[in-house]
Amino acid sequence: MWSGATKRKTGERGLTLVELIVSFTILSILAMAAYPVARFQIKRANERELRRDLWMMRDAIDKYKDAADKHAFQIKLDSQGYPPDLETLVNGVDVQGKKVKFLRKIPVDPMTGRAEWGLRSMQDDPNSDSYSGSAVFDVYSKSMGTALDGTKYSEW
Repeated sequence: MWSGATKRKTGERGLTLVELIVSFTILSILAMAAYPVARFQIKRANERELRRDLWMMRDAIDKYKDAADKHAFQIKLDSQGYPPDLETLVNGVDVQGKKVKFLRKIPVDPMTGRAEWGLRSMQDDPNSDSYSGSAVFDVYSKSMGTALDGTKYSEW
């Protein structure tokens, strides 16, 4: 029976304060060890998504260029067959009375969290971060971060 707050009834189960502190300490150590692994996995998943998004947009640019080279639609003379902007790939062009879209939507850059991408034209230097604005030849991430392999995301 009960004879005070400090004694337990026989057969009663529970944890003492010391057991709770030890359990909490062990869980904290395990959580601290798991945190870097979780951050690494998240970063790797974001890098995989960035590579996929860049490939998808570059593929859409190439398909637009192929269609332009086959004279499927009218292009500006100075564009060399490349799209004027990424929105053109999303909005599409008229090909023989049908609207042909090359990209479903402009993806969000997983490294910056925005649907803003760096653009390059044929006239731009390959390492340039300025865009001449004539036609989109290539896209890159505007993130200043460094990848797990040591390269800059903007160089992908």
